[in-house]
Amino acid sequence: MSEKNKLSLSVQYPDARLQDTITRPKVRRWVQAALFAPAELTIRFVDAEEGRTLNRDYRGKDYATNVLTFAYNEGEDIDPDAPTQADIILCTDVLEREAAEQNKTVEQHTAHLIVHGVLHAQGYDHEDDEEANEMEGLEREILGTLGVADPYAD
Repeated sequence: MSEKNKLSLSVQYPDARLQDTITRPKVRRWVQAALFAPAELTIRFVDAEEGRTLNRDYRGKDYATNVLTFAYNEGEDIDPDAPTQADIILCTDVLEREAAEQNKTVEQHTAHLIVHGVLHAQGYDHEDDEEANEMEGLEREILGTLGVADPYAD
């Protein structure tokens, strides 16, 4: 999907359950596939307690969700030439549960959530049907290049 855009990436595992299987090189590959411009990103794997706290404090929703993206390049005062900057938070408990419910591997589901989060960091959204169709189409295309099955197929 992208050429090798300049990427500064921090991967954090305060919840270390996936550290040995969802390795930094895999995360970097998935992030890079979804980048359309240079970026400075942090990917953080957290437990349900931290995921719930962040979702409650920043989105007003009192439950842990699979992925949260905190994009810092939004608004009128942002330099359009600045790299994309974001923190992407993945909740291990939720992504493991969803993978099992959807009969997917944890690796496939994590790749999808990272691609989803990176697209959010670059301004993509799914607030209405048109935006959702565009974003899902990009996700399918990017994941296909990574050898990951269509996450939206029944």
